[in-house]
Amino acid sequence: MTEPNTAAQAENMREELIRALAEGRMRLHELPADLSGEEAAEIRRAALEQLTGANLVDMARYSIDFETAARRNCENMIGIAQVPIGVAGPLLLRGKHVDGEIYVPLATTEGALVASVNRGCTAIKAAGGASAFVEDTGMTRAPVFRTESMAQTQEFLAWVRAHEEDIRELAESTSRHLRLIDIRPFAFGTSVWLRFRFMSGDAMGMNMATIAAERVCRKLIGPRTGVECVALSGNYCIDKKPASVNWQEGRGKRLHAEVVLPKEVLETTLKTTAQALAEVSYRKNLLGSIAAGANGYNAHFANVVSAYFIATGQDVAHVVGGSTGITTIEARGEDAYVSIYIPDMPLGAVGGGTSLNTQSEGLRLIGAIPDPDRPGWAARRVGEILAGAVLAGEISLMAAFTSNDLARAHKRLARGQPHNPSPGLPFPGTQADPNEA
Repeated sequence: MTEPNTAAQAENMREELIRALAEGRMRLHELPADLSGEEAAEIRRAALEQLTGANLVDMARYSIDFETAARRNCENMIGIAQVPIGVAGPLLLRGKHVDGEIYVPLATTEGALVASVNRGCTAIKAAGGASAFVEDTGMTRAPVFRTESMAQTQEFLAWVRAHEEDIRELAESTSRHLRLIDIRPFAFGTSVWLRFRFMSGDAMGMNMATIAAERVCRKLIGPRTGVECVALSGNYCIDKKPASVNWQEGRGKRLHAEVVLPKEVLETTLKTTAQALAEVSYRKNLLGSIAAGANGYNAHFANVVSAYFIATGQDVAHVVGGSTGITTIEARGEDAYVSIYIPDMPLGAVGGGTSLNTQSEGLRLIGAIPDPDRPGWAARRVGEILAGAVLAGEISLMAAFTSNDLARAHKRLARGQPHNPSPGLPFPGTQADPNEA
């Protein structure tokens, strides 16, 4: 006789929580801690449906490990945003960590993107393959300190130089996968930045670098020098913002890829010539970017980087760094040499979103499976494949500019109708149009 009452009590509790959220008496993160991640998400969705009139039924359909995601990847979860995943390839790539044909998963809502990268892959394969390599420049974190004078600034810098081994020992004690490579100081007046650079194996390493830097500042540098750490990240790292220091010194990984496209491939696959590609690259990627004051000298690195990142569980905000690279095209007689360079590309094969079900499948699709006997190998493979995919995307789009195919492709592949997210309901905050069919 107690089970029906228990079920009724649970339903009453659920309805009360929904009302509390919808009426503003409770905040989204204040639901009882004993609710499962799935139960909490269902209650938040129901409250948001009452508040906005939106139908959130599709957010509740998913295949990932919801409990893990709610615990490790996202707060106040209400469901899953599903992004279509396409595949481009085969991409024929030669590198230290890739040697052969690869199929590249790309998650995007931009029609024509996968088709464009796919055409670039076709051209690269017809040309005999592209070369790619990755430089592991290390993950950085740069706390900022406040001194009392320029004299104290110099004393502080001298102490850091004299105790670098002590700093390294404490930093590396925070993770067996972490190595401190160097400390680059930068100072003016009473502000001092210490740019710590770490190697982090197959992890992207941002969290590892942050934890290590915090431990060093709090337990060693602060107590021993008396100089206060004002912020653990002082923007000299520099994270998720385009910056000259990352252009010069790199951050995470530096990506390189190149290919020579013979005349026949240019004419048959890309409908262009070496001279036309070189001129578009010069006037668009170089002069146009200079005119705009841009930090990126490329056609659309960010398109491919973001799609690849979503499909493989990377931190998508790092697409900012992925946009600040350069595409080079040279006419070599009637052949074309094409290369790409991305100096600021944090990525990894473990940690963060890489463990989510679909993203883990994306990594397995490209063979980026961490091997304890080869630390860092899988992350560098992720980087080499991204470099090749970006190269393919640049080749295809640049060729489209020379042959006037860009608008035509988007008209054919990327047109769509306005979407009404909740049939019969207007957008929240608007009035329904009585003339709307």
